[in-house]
Amino acid sequence: MSSTTFNPSVQNAGLSYTENLGRAARAFLTALLAITPEAKPVTENAKAKRNAGSVAELYRLARGFDSIQPNLAQELRAIAARDID
Repeated sequence: MSSTTFNPSVQNAGLSYTENLGRAARAFLTALLAITPEAKPVTENAKAKRNAGSVAELYRLARGFDSIQPNLAQELRAIAARDID
């Protein structure tokens, strides 16, 4: 047998409905308008290195599916060839 208890937050104890609504609206707007730091731009060298690794991984996956699912292996090779450009 399980029991569930409801423990209202001490911080919100004794607040009226409008005060609770105001706090919720303020928290929502704060979350909505939160500013995130700008990401560092990815250099071309790092992008090319990551792309080459991804293409190699696709070819490696295709090799494993040659005898089992040749259509999937061909599709993986087509995706890898498309990503090289």
